[in-house]
Amino acid sequence: MNQTETNSTPTDKEPITVVISRRVIKGREAEFEQLSSQMTERAAHFPGYLGASMFRPASAEDPEYRILFKFSDPDTLAAWQASSERNDLLEQIEPLLVEPSKTETTSGIVTWFTLPGHNPVTPPPKYKMTVVSWLALYPTVTLIFLLFGPWLEQIPLLLRTLLITAVVMVCMSYLLMPRFTRWFAFWLFPKQQRNVR
Repeated sequence: MNQTETNSTPTDKEPITVVISRRVIKGREAEFEQLSSQMTERAAHFPGYLGASMFRPASAEDPEYRILFKFSDPDTLAAWQASSERNDLLEQIEPLLVEPSKTETTSGIVTWFTLPGHNPVTPPPKYKMTVVSWLALYPTVTLIFLLFGPWLEQIPLLLRTLLITAVVMVCMSYLLMPRFTRWFAFWLFPKQQRNVR
């Protein structure tokens, strides 16, 4: 299946997300969604798979489906993309599309900044992501030390930093950044740049 790559794949050994945009022929949506579900089920059995999400079209102004696949690093993603399990389903999906798929590959903190109801492909400027991440990170770390400081002092340094960073990263990924992205959407995603779905 021919796909338009909008940027190069990062080479660092860090989690990597691929966002695929597909426009489906009207009336073929159910068939497309069934094949997409099969694609996710097959990907889930591959090493390095970290999850997937599908954003359905919400309006006629933005009729694209957007599917996000996340893998642990570029090598595991490449293995999935080259697999016959994936390519067999792509051959079935191709006839259901109005135009070839478009893909975007991102990594790092970019994947924290996905605003529901908007195009997840275009991230905010790096300086804005840095500021909002810091606004979430600073009070979180401060609160941890305030509440657990005396107890943490009794733990060896390496174990202490391991525990703190693990807790902070989980909080950032699943609790804080989704909220901070919504709260600061007016600044991260100016209205004229938003692709409302």
